[in-house]
Amino acid sequence: MTDNEKLKDIVRQKYGQIAREADETADCSCGCCSGAPNYSIIGDEYDGLNGYMPEADLGLGCGLPTVYADIKPGDTVVDLGSGAGNDAFVARSIVGETGRVIGVDMTREMVDQARSNAGKLGYANVEFRLGDIEVLPLEENTADVVVSNCVLNLVPDKVKSFAEIRRILKPGAHFCISDLVIRGSLPEKVKNFAEMYAGCVGGAMPEEEYLGIIKATGFNGIEIKAAKDISLPDVILETYFNREEVDAFRNSGSAVRSITVVGYK
Repeated sequence: MTDNEKLKDIVRQKYGQIAREADETADCSCGCCSGAPNYSIIGDEYDGLNGYMPEADLGLGCGLPTVYADIKPGDTVVDLGSGAGNDAFVARSIVGETGRVIGVDMTREMVDQARSNAGKLGYANVEFRLGDIEVLPLEENTADVVVSNCVLNLVPDKVKSFAEIRRILKPGAHFCISDLVIRGSLPEKVKNFAEMYAGCVGGAMPEEEYLGIIKATGFNGIEIKAAKDISLPDVILETYFNREEVDAFRNSGSAVRSITVVGYK
């Protein structure tokens, strides 16, 4: 098994566990940084959005991509890393009966839960597929809009991922992705903890590098629509570092940032 395959397996196991436990608690409250329980530190609130389904919100996002995605009635929207269906259902409220929403997730338990939620809502034009973002189970020129929420940082090969996003977009179409990036640099130890990777932080890359990949893939009109720094609580950092290391990170000027970025094919 390659290193990339090992990372994917870590993520698959972690998010499979989250999906299985979702029915046992009203609120996962783990946030995208799920390495430490009971801290939803990253995600924005969905409560006021049309199409919001509480059962589909596992607290795993780091932004509100559908708010900035310029989705229109009748559009075909693809949601990458669709989880239990949260963003897909919000997108469905915008595209309406004449549109189409396709969610893709590599975790079987998440796909099963999303399909169950869609069944409860009675949607005939929302579907969920098991698949890998690096090799999407979709034909080229499928989507008017691609959205994703705090998922691309979990994918080892981001170059392949953005190339696949570009492949499935129609000419002139666009993506809107919320993701985690780094300003400055994270301690090397962060990258060595599987839990920190599965919790998004260890897989985040410097913001300039992230945007550089998007540009190199051939996207135009790249724009950051929203951004905020994420303050990682000491209780999370102290799970992995001693007090001196936590203080050194705090004083380094580095930060984890949530950004929502758009780009056009």
